[in-house]
Amino acid sequence: MSKAKILLIYTGGTIGMIKDYETGALKAFDFDELLDKIPELRLLDCEISTASFETVIDSSNMNPAYWNQLCDFIEQGYDAYDGFVVLHGSDTMSYSASAVSFMLENLSKPVVFTGSQLPIGDLRTDAKENLITAVQVAALRKRNRPLIAEVCLYFEYKLYRANRTSKISAENFEAFTSPNHPELLTSGVHLTINEDALWKPNKKQLKVHKKLVTEVLLLKIYPGISQCLVEAMLNVPCVRGVVLETFGAGNTTTEQWFIDALKATIKRGVPVVNVTQCISGSVHMGNYETSVALKKMGVINGGDITSEAAIAKMMYLLGQNLGPKVFKTVFETSLRGEMS
Repeated sequence: MSKAKILLIYTGGTIGMIKDYETGALKAFDFDELLDKIPELRLLDCEISTASFETVIDSSNMNPAYWNQLCDFIEQGYDAYDGFVVLHGSDTMSYSASAVSFMLENLSKPVVFTGSQLPIGDLRTDAKENLITAVQVAALRKRNRPLIAEVCLYFEYKLYRANRTSKISAENFEAFTSPNHPELLTSGVHLTINEDALWKPNKKQLKVHKKLVTEVLLLKIYPGISQCLVEAMLNVPCVRGVVLETFGAGNTTTEQWFIDALKATIKRGVPVVNVTQCISGSVHMGNYETSVALKKMGVINGGDITSEAAIAKMMYLLGQNLGPKVFKTVFETSLRGEMS
């Protein structure tokens, strides 16, 4: 069996920083010298190549143009490599990884996102373990084929389905969670793989979707939200889709002005998706009187999808130019394992 070939793609973020001990400032290190900085990678049974954005960015500046660049790296190297590891700032990693999962249709190789809370040169860094294990995970094979065939996120000893994750801590090493889907793998003395939880790929050819519509509004409902604000946001002419973060199992105020505002939005052909504000759980429209009206007017049921994945899926599907009924049906269908 030949060694797995892994392409390591650096976009920016804390994981790629190293301290200049003369000035104390953090600076990005040259990833062409990766094996010199992290010699432990030489112990892995794989061949590692590196690539980098021409200008590395803080993940707060991440946007769909950079997602397209990422997909370009993967598409161009798809036949040459067995897996891909993306080094990314943790703040927007769940958004990027979710988006890439939709953009890469028929993926049959691993794309593992990882990052860190501390720079790679810090004494107590989590960067080395995250990077080493992410590469090891991407190189896993079974019957000479990649064991994992989906977009994942590895952080602090756990591998998650990327489009099921949310960042929950700005300070703890356990920065991510996947509340509605089990871990794909746990790293301890051994790598414990939950094969039943892995996405089962088809054998179709990879198809990369780069047309994303970014005019998506995330509207979080809260007690006392005002009519003028809701109507102002929903009536912005450029809005193409709305992700509505509601209470509990998908409930909202039943004030008539609110119901009328949503009806008018849907009537204009703007899809509205209902997702829960809760960290875990699912939307069940119609279970309570406060969500019956939403169901009747055609609000899309987001089920247990995360807000990050809902935004990414909305951008992706809006780029497919689907009719309203088809859009609703497709959104309520799991495409990449993003919802139960």
